[in-house]
Amino acid sequence: VQLVESGGGLVQPGGSLRLSCVGSGFTFSWYVMSWYRQVPGKERELVAGIDSAGGSTNYADSVKGRFTISRGNARNTVYLQMKALKPEDTAVYYCKVRSSSSDYWGQGTQVTVSS
Repeated sequence: VQLVESGGGLVQPGGSLRLSCVGSGFTFSWYVMSWYRQVPGKERELVAGIDSAGGSTNYADSVKGRFTISRGNARNTVYLQMKALKPEDTAVYYCKVRSSSSDYWGQGTQVTVSS
């Protein structure tokens, strides 16, 4: 199982970014996919999740109305569209899949929101 995130960077408050995570080594369309984020000294927190077909999503309260998770199963990719970014969204963002009772993580992509 391999997950590769991309799309992070430096953005001003109020700006937007779209993160991508490409999965390989497993049947992507079978699994729930999730985005998490982590800042130094804090636990990794769930940002958003999406079911295997893309019909059901869930979000942390802190990002509801600003972030949108989606997936393209034909491309083995899950996305996180982030709008109205705030400095407190600064973190390393990871995608995750649970397969065969094990959690697999990507290497993470840094998002920095600063003027």
